[in-house]
Amino acid sequence: MQYYEDVEIGDTREFGEYHVTKAEILEFAEQYDPQPFHTDEDAAEESPFGELVASGWHTASICMRLLVDGPIQNQASMGARGVDELRWKRPVKPGDTLSIRTEIVDKRVSDSDPRRGYVDTLLEGVNQDGETVISWIGLGMIERRNPDAETE
Repeated sequence: MQYYEDVEIGDTREFGEYHVTKAEILEFAEQYDPQPFHTDEDAAEESPFGELVASGWHTASICMRLLVDGPIQNQASMGARGVDELRWKRPVKPGDTLSIRTEIVDKRVSDSDPRRGYVDTLLEGVNQDGETVISWIGLGMIERRNPDAETE
């Protein structure tokens, strides 16, 4: 199990692989983001994207799944305080394969609860060509192994 004390600023990881299908793009969009360039191939051709593309929220959800299946499953995660700087950088298309890379950009012990550490992580979703399609800074909370120890 990875605790707050095991995480260092600058730590980086790359992992996961998720193949995005047209059927999945359509299904997600019809339920959660029914804009024409996500739900209708003909309309999408007339859009600035020129073709059907995944909802940004779908892309974020895929990356979150990769994150949970990756490092979070072996981490003493206590959830998150939010997300900063969410950016959709490139459209995700049917047939794309996504993976993620993460970098720890900040960490500190909670002032209000010494059992908890705050860890800010830059996440980038990357397509099969190495292009960043989405990025955000996750404001995670991780349990401290020894909450009685001196803070950093």
